[in-house]
Amino acid sequence: MNEETAGEATGPEAADGENLPQGPRPRRRRRRIVIIVATALTLLLLPVLTAETALRLNYTGDPAHGTQTRNRDALWLGHAWVDGRKTDKDVKALAHRLRGTGIRDLYVHSGPLEHDGTLPKSEYPKARWLIKAVHRELPGIRVQAWLGDKLAGETPDGLHLERAATRTAVVASTRRILAAGYEGAHFDLEPLHSGDSDYLSLLDDLRALTHAHHALLSVAAHQIDPLPAFHSFAGLTTGHPKWWSQAYFGQVARRVDQIAVMSYDTAQPLQSLYGGYVAQQTSLALEVAPDTTDLLMGLPFYHTDKMGHWAAAETVPAAVRGVRLGLSRTDADRARFGVALYVDFAATEADWRAYRKDWVG
Repeated sequence: MNEETAGEATGPEAADGENLPQGPRPRRRRRRIVIIVATALTLLLLPVLTAETALRLNYTGDPAHGTQTRNRDALWLGHAWVDGRKTDKDVKALAHRLRGTGIRDLYVHSGPLEHDGTLPKSEYPKARWLIKAVHRELPGIRVQAWLGDKLAGETPDGLHLERAATRTAVVASTRRILAAGYEGAHFDLEPLHSGDSDYLSLLDDLRALTHAHHALLSVAAHQIDPLPAFHSFAGLTTGHPKWWSQAYFGQVARRVDQIAVMSYDTAQPLQSLYGGYVAQQTSLALEVAPDTTDLLMGLPFYHTDKMGHWAAAETVPAAVRGVRLGLSRTDADRARFGVALYVDFAATEADWRAYRKDWVG
C-alpha cells in the first residue's frame, strides 16, 4: 500500500463488508413510517367519516305533515329576461309554468355591477317591459333586480366593499333600479367572508333606501359552518372560507327582508349525504333567522358537474326532503319560509315535477 492508496479499502474484506446483511433497523424504520402515515390518515379521515355519518343520519325519518310551501318561494331568472332576448310569448310560457306553485318572487339578473359599484342602464334595457308583462300575466308576483359582482379580497380584482365610495355607488345604483320599477333588490356578492362588517354597513344603507321606496331587500347567503368555526379552518387551509359563522348569518338575516341560502355546490357525493347536509343547513339557518325575515333554502335546478357539485347527488328531491326534515325538526310552523330555485335556464322538466310533487304538494 502506498500513499496514493492509503485509506482505500481493498481486497476481499471490503467486498464482504459491502454485502453484509443490514439487520432489522431498516425494517423497523419502514414499520414506523407506515404506522405514522396510517395514524395521520386516520386522524384526517375520522372527522370526515364522522361528519358524513352524521349527515346520513340527518337524512332519516319522515318530514312533519304540512312542511310544504308557504307560498313564499322564489325563482332566479337569467339575464335574457331584461336584455331583449325574451318576448311576450316567453312571459306567457313562464306564467303557465308558475301558476299553481308557491313562487312569489322573481330574482331577475340585471347586472353585474361594475367594480366601482355603478350599474349602467344598458344592463337592463327591457326591465319595464318585463315588470309590466309579469304583472299582467302573474298578478301578485314581485320582480326584483338580481345584482352582484365578484368581491376583491381573495384576488385584487373586484368590488372593494371596504371603500366608502364603492358602497355609496351601490346604493345609488339600487336607487336607479327601483326607479325603473323593480319591487326589490336582490344581492349576490361573492366570495363574502364571514364577519365582513363593510357588508353589514352596506346592508344598513340599502335597507333604509328600499324601505323608503316600499321595496324589498334580499340577499343570497353563503352556507353556515357545518362544524364550529369551520370557515376559519377553510380560510387557513385553502384561503377560501366558503362558509359563514351562524352568528354572522344571523346578523345578515336581521338586516334584510329575505335571505336565500345557496344550499348547493356542497361537494357531497351521494343524495343521502347532500339531503342530510341541506337538513342541517335548514336547521342552522332557522335557529338564527328572525321571524320577520323570509328564509329561503336554495334548490339546485342545474346539472353541471364541476368542482364541488355532483349533479347526481345534488338533486331537487334530495334537497326538498332535506329542507322538510330540517324544518320539521326546528320550526315546523314557521310562516316566513320557502325555497328558491336556481336557475330557470338550466332547469329540466324533472326538476319542476319534483318541486311541484315534493314541495308544492
